Amino acid sequence: MSDELLDGPLHAVHTELGATFAPFGGWSMPVKYAGTVGEHTAVRESVGIFDVSHLGKATVAGPGAAAFVNDVLTADLGKIGPGKAQYTLCTNESGGVIDDLIVYYVSDDELFLVPNAANTAAVVAHLQALAPEGITVTNQHRDFAVLAVQGPRSAEVLAAVGLPTEMEYMAYSDAELDGLPVRVCRTGYTGEHGYELLPRWADAESVFRALLREVLARDGQPAGLGARDTLRTEMGYPLHGHELTPDITPVQARAGWAVGWKKPRFVGRDALLAEKEAGPARRLWGLRATGKGVLRPDLAVLGADGARIGTTTSGTFSPTLKTGIALALIDSAAGVSVGDAVSVDVRGRAIECEVVLPPFVGAKTK
Repeated sequence: MSDELLDGPLHAVHTELGATFAPFGGWSMPVKYAGTVGEHTAVRESVGIFDVSHLGKATVAGPGAAAFVNDVLTADLGKIGPGKAQYTLCTNESGGVIDDLIVYYVSDDELFLVPNAANTAAVVAHLQALAPEGITVTNQHRDFAVLAVQGPRSAEVLAAVGLPTEMEYMAYSDAELDGLPVRVCRTGYTGEHGYELLPRWADAESVFRALLREVLARDGQPAGLGARDTLRTEMGYPLHGHELTPDITPVQARAGWAVGWKKPRFVGRDALLAEKEAGPARRLWGLRATGKGVLRPDLAVLGADGARIGTTTSGTFSPTLKTGIALALIDSAAGVSVGDAVSVDVRGRAIECEVVLPPFVGAKTK
């Protein structure tokens, strides 16, 4: 794979808006515009718009496509149908997570997938290797863009441009904006009421500009990956490569709700059932700093006796709570529970923290 970063369909627009860029998943992505805290606050209090077109897109099609995918991925597709979407996991035989993704159920014979940017090729290859004759898995990474409109005024923004807003959480509708086809889904990664939109790659600029005008008219802001990370961390939402990896299972990451435990088949089922029954050796917890300092990933979590009991997987300053927060995998043998005091070693300085069960702030997605 080349080290050269890829540009999304809106790179020139982000440059025009004064974005600061950074590499993420092989793509050059806007991290912030005016500032992460302001963008975060706009999403919590009004509305923000994100360009997340780096996310992957793939189609699984052919007779029985839904049944095939249901035998591979963890969640139970039998619980949804056309017009609905589902969060699910692509696991390996040992139960580790190759990726987490959204599945759009188009029909029994067609599914549209949105995996993470860096894992798209791996997810497509995994499904292609398992697909029976007649089922095709097509990588459509550059065929569609992904825009997220998130915040308490997000429905106003979509209504102002003539897009549908009245749909259940995790439902979607195919619509048009100024004659351009757009798939609108009641999903998001911020904990706020919001929508994710999938226009064609070539139409992304027209759709983004139309939405941005309405966002700005409501005291909203364009938001970068910096705010996306602080928002999702406040909610305790996992980020692949941090809380979910090929070596971190959904049982350890408290993502068992995305597993169809009663399904007869999915890759990694036996390993996950065994781990669930025995109890995981480590478990994901939230940490809220009670002392001064910003928490970061890959720091040692220390118990009351100073011994290492875990590692932070994500960490940031919470603009909502005005303190440091982190997610951490902590050894089950340490016996921690909500309210316990632990510390995090930040370059030799112990920052005192309280153990919490995420989310750190209240979810308003539904």
